[in-house]
Amino acid sequence: MSIGLNKTLTRKALSLLAVGAAVLSMAACGQMKTADQIAGNTGDSGASSAAGKCPTDVNNDFTGTLRVGWQAIPNADLVVKDQKLLENCLPKAKIQWSQFNSGADVLQAFGAKSLDIALLGSSPSVKAVSKPLDLPVQVVWINDVIGDAESLVTRDSGVSSIKDLKGKTIAVPFGSTSHFSLLSALSDAGLNDSDVKLVNLDPDKMPAAWQRGEIDAAWVWDPVLSELKSNGGKTVTSSAETAKTGAPTYDLELATSAFVKANPGVLKTWTAVENHAVGQVRDGDAAAIDSIAVQLNEKPDQVKQQLKGYSYLAAADQEKSFAQLPDVFAKTAKFLKSQGGVDSVNSSYDSAFYADAIKEVSAK
Repeated sequence: MSIGLNKTLTRKALSLLAVGAAVLSMAACGQMKTADQIAGNTGDSGASSAAGKCPTDVNNDFTGTLRVGWQAIPNADLVVKDQKLLENCLPKAKIQWSQFNSGADVLQAFGAKSLDIALLGSSPSVKAVSKPLDLPVQVVWINDVIGDAESLVTRDSGVSSIKDLKGKTIAVPFGSTSHFSLLSALSDAGLNDSDVKLVNLDPDKMPAAWQRGEIDAAWVWDPVLSELKSNGGKTVTSSAETAKTGAPTYDLELATSAFVKANPGVLKTWTAVENHAVGQVRDGDAAAIDSIAVQLNEKPDQVKQQLKGYSYLAAADQEKSFAQLPDVFAKTAKFLKSQGGVDSVNSSYDSAFYADAIKEVSAK
């Protein structure tokens, strides 16, 4: 992959790292916000009344609180949340769900030690386990493999390639997988430091900026991606295309190493529940589609279209993928380091993965 990133992008990346360092500093002083404060939670978001039975052995051993971070991405996480599968399988536990807009916010919450397990894109996951953050977290599950579900769309009818966006304003959530894919695509296109203007924008803020004409393009995921398309947006390129050039992206579940070590039984229960939900999603189960639709505030037909942009792996498939991910992390870290996104590339990323629960669940 060619790297020739511009100075402007590097300065922005370094600025983000400074923020990350400040995050950890505040956490050490006890001033960091909790996950709910970071996420701006006011209560449970859009839960339906339909709860599913526990699809695995009920775990009565864990009596503490499980703090889960989720994002509005169409995958099995939303089925688990909506059908209250964790609540049914961990009946003596308190399940606390906190919603986040992007991986950057999740990193803050992990830094504040106010999450036990949460969804992160692969790019912010690499940042989490690399310096300077070097957070004590491990990947425990692959939520999805990102394809066309994350794409670069433009409202400019004269744009047919990323090179045509020269001089244009592009919105993307900084630190996300979309950000990583966008930087990869810009680098491959050979654009220099004055070619584009990048704007750090959370997905939920993009539609309004799009309508006001404040941005010319955006790299984002569903459901916002579909909304932009329905409002005149056309696809320029996608994460499926950047994967072909050596920059694959994933949505991953990370847990704190302390929680994994103290609660392997909970991780096994969590993995079994997610695996069950993945089966529902892959089968196009109507209840699963409805659950995702409720959580995204979308129509079931819209959800069905969005699911086509991802690949969902069952536990039996994830063992092989886990063996490949340390190398993916190393390549991603090398790319991020070239842009100032991380300080250094770890000599090995093997310790950043915990596959015991996946192996136990896939063996059943």
